Amino acid sequence: MKLKRTTLGFAAVLAAGALALTACSGGGRGGAGDTDATGAAEAGFAADATIGVSLPWLGTQNWKEAEEFFTEELSSAGFTPLVQAADNKVPQQQQQIEAMIEQGAKVIVVGPVDGTQLGTVLETAHDAGVTIIGYDRLIENTDAVDAVVQFGSFRTGELQGQSLLDGLAERKGDGPYNIELFGGGPADPNAPAFFEGAMSILQPKIDDGTLTVVSGQTEFTQVATQDWDNAKAQSRMDSLLSGFYSDKQIDGVLSPNDGIARAILTASEQAGQELPVVSGLDAENESVVSIWEGKQYATVAKPTDQLVAKTVELIKSLQSGDGLPAADETADNGRKDVDVYLLDPVVVTKANVKEVFANDPSRLDLLK
Repeated sequence: MKLKRTTLGFAAVLAAGALALTACSGGGRGGAGDTDATGAAEAGFAADATIGVSLPWLGTQNWKEAEEFFTEELSSAGFTPLVQAADNKVPQQQQQIEAMIEQGAKVIVVGPVDGTQLGTVLETAHDAGVTIIGYDRLIENTDAVDAVVQFGSFRTGELQGQSLLDGLAERKGDGPYNIELFGGGPADPNAPAFFEGAMSILQPKIDDGTLTVVSGQTEFTQVATQDWDNAKAQSRMDSLLSGFYSDKQIDGVLSPNDGIARAILTASEQAGQELPVVSGLDAENESVVSIWEGKQYATVAKPTDQLVAKTVELIKSLQSGDGLPAADETADNGRKDVDVYLLDPVVVTKANVKEVFANDPSRLDLLK
């Protein structure tokens, strides 16, 4: 399914309901033109320059959309796009980035498979005068990154945690509630941030007895889902239900994304459990339908078209010789403070799904 690029419905919802993200810094450092490795960016580059985009994989809807939108948006802007995906394999991503350098890419946009393992190849790119922009995920432990464009990860987790609480109150009546926790892939730097944001909302309710994690598994290392693999999540949920819920009801589950949410619901249904309240992320088509049908309770939407559009906006600024604009905040990647350009996520439930997708007829068609 192809998303509309004009998302006025999203903008209206965000303006009316989303909380502002708290910035660590009021502005950037002047962009790539001021960094040691990319001084050439001050002079701009050719309007038809090659722009590399290295995506981690195409295994979920948001990454498939990113491949499509980057190809279309960069072409429309006059650039020569070189968009590749690495099948969640670090060596493959390293090789693809090396090829982009050899083909003269002026900017390489990187959604890292593992944000900690690209330092050497990105330093090679920086030495060649290439500007590096992280896409959706922070690139860690290297000086060779100029910016990252993403939806606020901690804020996303807060929304997931709050949607779980809201859903429990709406669907399960008064507490206390039995819940379990799932995290995303540990190689993804967003995954622990999602979990930390959610736990900032849930931990006080665990402490006061409103929520009980029956398994006792409350640390990210205990609940992380390797490679964001839905099958692994379903297997863990099967084990949790057979090991801890043979004589009790599970009321809710914190899920880090939509695919894992659907796996959790499948396991619960197969175990004969009343469907628990489940959070999500990415507003995938299948989960939007599930929400409309009253199964999955909520997701957090991070529209891919908006994320790609913001990234292309930065590339245009670099091409014109203006460098990067002032950032919304900075993030410590272990080696430097990286400029971060933030977009606001939004919770989607059955109550607001038509409002959120008001200007996306293809999404509304799913709800008929």
